[in-house]
Amino acid sequence: MRIFVTGGSGFVGGTLIRFLAERGHAVRALARSDDAVARVAVAGAGPVAGDLFAAEALRRGMQGCDAVIHGAALMKFNGREGEMARVNVEGTRSVLEAARAAGVPRFVAVGAAAVLSSGCPVVNVDESMPVPPVPTGAYAQTKARADRLVLDATGPGFAACVIRPPAVWGTGDPFMLPALVKAVHRGRFVWIDGGRYLFSFCHVRNVCEAALLAAERGRGGADYLVCDAPPHPSLREFFSALLETQGLQAPRTSLPRAVAWPLAAGLEGVWALTRRRGAPPLSRAGLGLIGGEFTINDARARRELGYTAHVSRAAGLEELAAGGAAVRRSGCDNNVKQIDRSVRDL
Repeated sequence: MRIFVTGGSGFVGGTLIRFLAERGHAVRALARSDDAVARVAVAGAGPVAGDLFAAEALRRGMQGCDAVIHGAALMKFNGREGEMARVNVEGTRSVLEAARAAGVPRFVAVGAAAVLSSGCPVVNVDESMPVPPVPTGAYAQTKARADRLVLDATGPGFAACVIRPPAVWGTGDPFMLPALVKAVHRGRFVWIDGGRYLFSFCHVRNVCEAALLAAERGRGGADYLVCDAPPHPSLREFFSALLETQGLQAPRTSLPRAVAWPLAAGLEGVWALTRRRGAPPLSRAGLGLIGGEFTINDARARRELGYTAHVSRAAGLEELAAGGAAVRRSGCDNNVKQIDRSVRDL
């Protein structure tokens, strides 16, 4: 297939380009900076200079393509709604319009299972669960609006669908694992209710598998939940395993959810009143997304797409552990070299 990718310089998009190229597909990727051009080229795509609103560049890059996989998004769980709406909603609208104008027959958006969160536990849900009127946080709200644009765009000669993974993890993750490591190092890591509730995750290469299958055979107007193969781990089990791949032990500190929620509201108020930079260490948006069970059922994707979640949790963790060990060895080597230089200077 000839596939046009947006978001190709990011975590999911870059992995997707490599995944597609390894399987013999011809890939073009939108790149909005010189650095992005270099990244997508190294990953295996032909760069198309422009951003989500460069209509002519989008149409030119999409000409002759069999499918568009739209992965570009702005993910800030405590970010401003207007900023995310421009990228996630209006950016999606722009890419959709360009795809239709270019005559591309298939369109896949990489959505987020987070759109199903309303702040209450999400327990083994499938696509029959409606998206709440107001999902938890600006990110989920803007992604839900973007998904609606995609699902409504299907028409004669244009099949558009959405895949919805939960928390994405794997080698190269710039979000979840670094945030966990930083929280541990700063002494800000805390479990909610001990983290002993079940949680669904999706390895980045499983997201890529689902995206390609949806591009090949996804049903227009359909949404597909996708996750790692069951059984789902507890949040505590999985986050502890992630931290262990980096040579860290998860702290034991825990807060009851009944205490954490008003505390988060108070911290948000302090941050707003004092105009502090950055996000508070605890927020209601974050609690709504990871402060209780969040498990999904991906039977539709397995049935209709042939999705298998081919990367196991054990294999993904082993890969992360090998990478973490290599980084730590490199750090030790650098420390030894620094000591040697200091001794020579003396």
